[in-house]
Amino acid sequence: MGLTHISVGYVPLLDSAVLIAAQEMGFAETEGLFLTLTRETSWANIRDRVAIGHFDVAHMLAPMPLSVNLGLAPLEVSMAAPMALGLGGNAVTVSNGLWGAMKGQGASEGVEAAASGLALKRVIEARTASGQPPLRFGVVHPESGHNYELRYWLAASGIDPVRDIEIVIVPPPFLPDALGAGRIDGYCVGEPFNSVAVARGVGRIVTTKSSIWRSSPEKVLGTRTQWAERYPEQLAALIRATTRAARWCGDPANHGKLADILARDDRLGIAPPILMGALSGRLDLGGGAVFEVSDFFIPFERAANFPWISHALWFYAQMVRWGQVAHSAENAAKVTATYRPDIYRAALAGQGIPVPAANAKVEGALSEPTALGAMEGRLILGPDGFFDGMQFDPDAIDGYIAAQSSGVAA
Repeated sequence: MGLTHISVGYVPLLDSAVLIAAQEMGFAETEGLFLTLTRETSWANIRDRVAIGHFDVAHMLAPMPLSVNLGLAPLEVSMAAPMALGLGGNAVTVSNGLWGAMKGQGASEGVEAAASGLALKRVIEARTASGQPPLRFGVVHPESGHNYELRYWLAASGIDPVRDIEIVIVPPPFLPDALGAGRIDGYCVGEPFNSVAVARGVGRIVTTKSSIWRSSPEKVLGTRTQWAERYPEQLAALIRATTRAARWCGDPANHGKLADILARDDRLGIAPPILMGALSGRLDLGGGAVFEVSDFFIPFERAANFPWISHALWFYAQMVRWGQVAHSAENAAKVTATYRPDIYRAALAGQGIPVPAANAKVEGALSEPTALGAMEGRLILGPDGFFDGMQFDPDAIDGYIAAQSSGVAA
């Protein structure tokens, strides 16, 4: 009996590794699947090619299926996210010139979000006082975790992301070029494109996603709801294969082989030493300053592949905060229905892989690793704190949204 073919789109980022490993290491074949992986440059292309059926599934920005279902995309189609592809993996990188200015305002040598944010606030105040134009930061898509975490970090640091800086959209592989050419002053993107700027000598990493919000979501497996409902067995097989691939990717003993696979020109096309920094969490921030970054990228542990509905609702709260969509019970219900922990849980039943029994949790409530009862075993979750000490209770989303400022956080 032949293998079932599934077409998969991805953007050449570190967190596409779990899908690439599912194909390369035989996890998909073991589940009876033949994966065709196609590399794309932009997230808009990923979204649209899934929508029109060029791809069955794709490596997708975690908020993207939500934005499609909320009517923020050009094509009207229902999408689902039955699996997450890992936690963390992003950073904020600035130009050498901006880093010099931040150092002059007391920036720390590490990636601590509060210290970096305060230094950037002082730089912006000084630039405003002297009549200089606003700084320009790049993100990869309007409805991306990068856009929301950058804005969250800025606002909580006393910087208004609407009036104090300019935010522009640049595809991930082009961000180091844009920074080196002076078109932007900084950006938020997934690895390896922060480390690429460092390796080229054009940028400095000043904070990370894991410093802004530990154990936070980044990419999902996205698909059309119609495809998920038409081919439930194939989707379940893909979830199992990708989950096992994620566990393989998370084992430090496999990082060397994984880096070699990802380095190929038909994959990410980035040299293994650059990839190893992000895989190991030993990031070269710039100028040879190598730091151990806690929980930088988590492909499997801490239920990293579980599509928490609380993650979806936090992204939705940010969409509301920044004026992309209006808050309503109907919209919140659409968001809740998009992430599909039921599909993930059913796919892994009987596989010996612990899966959360709950669909949502209070985000930011865990200050240390915490054991959680789960289906088929026990899980360790967290820490998952926001750098400003805030928490997000999905059962109290109305109050959370009402308390958010559209500009500087109170």
